[in-house]
Amino acid sequence: MSAASPHVAVLMATYNGAEFLAEQLDSLAAQTYEKWRLWVSDDGSQDATLAILRRYQEAWGQDRLHISQGPGRGFQANFLTLTARPDISADYYAWSDQDDIWLPKKLARALERLSPLGAARPALYCGRTILTDRAGHDYSLSPLMNRRPPGFANSLVQSLAGGNTMVYNQAARELIVKGVCSSMVSHDWWAYQVVSGCGGRVFYDPEPLVRYRQHNSNLIGSNHGLKSRWSRLKRLFAGTFKRYTDQNLASLQPLSHLLTPDNRCYLENLVTLRRLSNPLRRLRRFRAAGLHRQTALQQASVYLAAFLGKI
Repeated sequence: MSAASPHVAVLMATYNGAEFLAEQLDSLAAQTYEKWRLWVSDDGSQDATLAILRRYQEAWGQDRLHISQGPGRGFQANFLTLTARPDISADYYAWSDQDDIWLPKKLARALERLSPLGAARPALYCGRTILTDRAGHDYSLSPLMNRRPPGFANSLVQSLAGGNTMVYNQAARELIVKGVCSSMVSHDWWAYQVVSGCGGRVFYDPEPLVRYRQHNSNLIGSNHGLKSRWSRLKRLFAGTFKRYTDQNLASLQPLSHLLTPDNRCYLENLVTLRRLSNPLRRLRRFRAAGLHRQTALQQASVYLAAFLGKI
């Protein structure tokens, strides 16, 4: 594809998504940027998901909408195996959930940020979302994550944005697929870590361009609200965040040679401070390491995790 008309491969993982799927497909069709194709990997839906997809495929054409069978190992494996498929080739890639709604300029705005950087350097666009209830009514926004610029020192202790907002170039895709067989916590957190860590550029857009639907069937929900914050604090005390760090470090270690020298230091500092038994030494080492989250409250919680040995 020419630089003047980059092609976008939209990658959608589906599973029993019939209730909201048509709205998302219609929002793709309404994009102001039109040079995209949709690749769907379905993980064995038992509802009308496939029937809906085939109806849209008949209307759009098989070249516009490709449908394949997923690996049957959960949504994360579905997204990552779809991302790694060698028969999918594009200039940019966008993950899409089955139950969201994209605002019309979502792809256009992402390409405005990514295209000037060129193809050689890994680049990833992500952003804030509009929180929407089951009936499609907007009720809030996801937390604003722009207190400090995106970077690896943030990615080691915080996932910046959901995969449903992410658009990335081929160089970033090549890094992301290196984690297909690893035990990372989530594909979107992994994308942020590996792109920022290996010298890529991450753009965080404070303007929300995805309506992120919240309902009981969500596999991963929003981090919004007091209930969510209390739930995260309980998980911290239970050791969940520490397990997340274990998983992320296990995924990153085989790629440590690809990290920039500064980012390799961040990784080594995190590994080292986790071994310290003295809480105050561990906290001081964490603060000196420069690892950080995006809000004051989030930063306080990660300081607490470091002090308690829950990081």
